[in-house]
Amino acid sequence: MAKEKERLGKKPEVTETKVEGEIKFSDGFAAEVKEIVARGGSRGELTQVMCQILDGPDKNKTIRRNVKGPIRMGDMLMLLETEIEAQRIGGPRRARGSR
Repeated sequence: MAKEKERLGKKPEVTETKVEGEIKFSDGFAAEVKEIVARGGSRGELTQVMCQILDGPDKNKTIRRNVKGPIRMGDMLMLLETEIEAQRIGGPRRARGSR
């Protein structure tokens, strides 16, 4: 009985092995596409979307991001950073009548 308790009380030894060429990925933050704002690029391959961040320090913040590839409203994006917002496609908006 005493030997059984000794055996159960011991933690198995864990040996860490370093794998050469191991890749570590940083954590991403989930965001949901709420609106498709514009398409850009020389062939229309870039889509600018408004997306709402679902977790992380900027939770519930809505930001503009550029997406390459097929995208539609309701799709989920994994963002590596949530602090930088994309610039408007086509430049800043000007007031009408001012030249």
